[in-house]
Amino acid sequence: MDISQMQERIARFADERDWDQFHTPRNLLLALMGELGELAELLQWKTDEQVREALQESAGRQAIEEEVADVAIYLLRLAQVMDIDIPTAVETKTALNENKYPADRVRGSAKKYDEY
Repeated sequence: MDISQMQERIARFADERDWDQFHTPRNLLLALMGELGELAELLQWKTDEQVREALQESAGRQAIEEEVADVAIYLLRLAQVMDIDIPTAVETKTALNENKYPADRVRGSAKKYDEY
């Protein structure tokens, strides 16, 4: 399923429940932030190794996948409601970042663009 197909499916789900009235940019953003918090809660206070272990366990993987899906659903819906084409926006932003972070200058560094 590509991005537009996912957005159509999510829109149909909302429409069938008469939820479009609630899907304002502000409400979708707040819901997205809530879901990000739930995803963060699953990883909070865990080491990277513990996260890898959780992803190897069925219940741990399922919980993480569900929260990642919730985040993706709200982000896709938010972009749709605001008429933002995600592939175009990602391509544009990636091109900007390539200029901001030239590979030959930042390779292996975690510094922000204004620090090098």
